[in-house]
Amino acid sequence: MRVVDSMEDRLARLSFAISEVRTGARASPRTSRLLSGGVAKMAKKVVEEATEVAVDAVQLRRAAVISESVDLFYNLAVLWHELAISPEEVWTEMDRRERELGMVEKLPKEPDLL
Repeated sequence: MRVVDSMEDRLARLSFAISEVRTGARASPRTSRLLSGGVAKMAKKVVEEATEVAVDAVQLRRAAVISESVDLFYNLAVLWHELAISPEEVWTEMDRRERELGMVEKLPKEPDLL
């Protein structure tokens, strides 16, 4: 029986690979360029990939949504790395929301106090 890696494991491996690129222990020209571009470039790539996922979803292009989702996870992982955010910190927040809300979802907006 094949054991399937969890999303958590896969993003942890991706995070480690990005660290290796940063230190020069692994070669990846695309990741190196993204890392050298700074946070603004990384954030822009996250927005671009999220937009591509949304556009492909509206067009009901299932395979494209899958492919673009992988690109989104990759760019998000690079941004997390740059901001010293570990995947484990994200999972901790997901666990907290699940405990608080019964499922992982967007937190409710705070009422305007003005």
